[in-house]
This record gives sequence, C-alpha cells and structure tokens, in this order.
Amino acid sequence: MINIENTNYDIDKNIAMMIHTNEQEKAMSAGAHFWDMFRGTDLRRTETTVMVWVIQISCGVWFGGNVLYFLEQAGFDKEEAFNFNLGHSAIGLFGTICAWWALQRVGRRALYLWGLIMMFLILILVGFLGIPEPSNGIAIGSGVLQMIYTFVYCITVGPVCYLLVTELPSTRLRIKTVALSRNVYNVLSIAANYLNNPILNPSAWNLRGKGGFVWAPFTLLSIIWTFFRLPETMGRSAGEVDILFETGTNARKWQNVKVDEFRNDDLKSQE
Repeated sequence: MINIENTNYDIDKNIAMMIHTNEQEKAMSAGAHFWDMFRGTDLRRTETTVMVWVIQISCGVWFGGNVLYFLEQAGFDKEEAFNFNLGHSAIGLFGTICAWWALQRVGRRALYLWGLIMMFLILILVGFLGIPEPSNGIAIGSGVLQMIYTFVYCITVGPVCYLLVTELPSTRLRIKTVALSRNVYNVLSIAANYLNNPILNPSAWNLRGKGGFVWAPFTLLSIIWTFFRLPETMGRSAGEVDILFETGTNARKWQNVKVDEFRNDDLKSQE
C-alpha cells in the first residue's frame, strides 16, 4: 500500500488546479457546440489537432512501411518474406517500446519534427535506389531502409500523435475535436491507399523505389507545418495550454514561455 503522506503529491492542490482549469475553460467559451471548434482560439486548436493526425498519413507511412513488396522484387520466396516481415514487425514493436522512454524525456514537437526529417531523407534515398534497373541488392537495400523508416515512425510520429490529439484541444471540445480529426484521418487514409497501390503495382505505374519521390513532397510539407505551427505541450497543464493558445503565443516559443495560470490570465501575446 502506498503511503500518500510520504509522497510529494498534494491532493488538495491538484483538485484546486482541476477546478480552476474548468472555470477558465468556461470563461473562454461557454457551451460546447460543434461550430465552436472553428471560432476564435479554438480554430487554431482544431487545426493543430487535425494536422497531427493527417501527418500520420502524409509522412508516407503507407509506402515507407511496405517492406514485403521490395523483398518480393529481390526474389525472396513466401516463407523467407514472411519471416522477414516478422522481423519488420518486431522492429516496429521495439520502436514503440523505445517511445515509452523517449516520450518521458524528449518534447512532442522535437520528436515530430526530427522524426519527419529522418523519414523524408529515407524516402529520398529509397527514391534514388529506384532509379537504376532493379536488382536483388537494390531491393534488399530498399527493404532495410524501410525497416529503419518503420522504427523511426514507431518512436516518433506514430505514438506522439495520440498524446497531442488529447493535449491540444480544449477540455470542453476535446471529444468533438478528436472525433473530427480521426474522421479526417479515415477519409485521407482511403485516398492514400488509392495512391499507393498503383505506385507499387507492377501492372500499373510500377514506380518501385521511385515511389519515395511521390511521398517525399508530402513529408516535406509536413515538416514545414510542424516547424511553424506545432507547439510543445510536454509538461504543460491544461490551464497553461489554454493560456498559451488564448494569448496567441508563437508555436516555436512555447517551450521557453513561463506561465503561471493563477496569475498570468492576462498574459500578453508572445508572437
């Protein structure tokens, strides 16, 4: 049994913080209607929530994580390809486990930004490997690069998204904002599947590794958006996030701005 008296956790202070944050949310936006997501400060919060989920698609994961196709091009039989794919899944699992550590020590914005940069570079490399005539060495090299891509995705954009979509919306609009964001993701997933199939299909576009050049521009746009628009929410309470959004603080400055939500409700914009 845990002895609360021997910990630094103050129940009264934390309950007071919850009450204060809820009252602050009420003052900022009375009610919780669907259209409130597109008004005032909540419009920016809706944008960022939707985009962090959209980036799970625009980073090229439909292409970057498709190792089996390149193994088949290398002449692997079904059993070898299956075993290799198990290793690919294990790498994804290992990346997710590593994310448990990374999320405690590295900011959400940093993981998103650097993860996207690494995935962009891998897509470009795979694209260049697709230019020469196909060979076993090129196919295996492309497959290995895509396994690295999967590891990077599973330690950065993959898990971080699920933290951000709960931290960015206001508490009173969170359910509606998350539902909207997920539905946008679902619709774009259908489009991504339609795009990726002809890229890899030998009887269609048959771009092979050059498909990396198709997805790389979308990843580059994701990097640009993340750099300018994605704020750092790590270590911030819901009340602090409210104030930083309400004051229009520049996304790149969030991690350096000190906020006392009990005193800085009238904090001036940090733009």
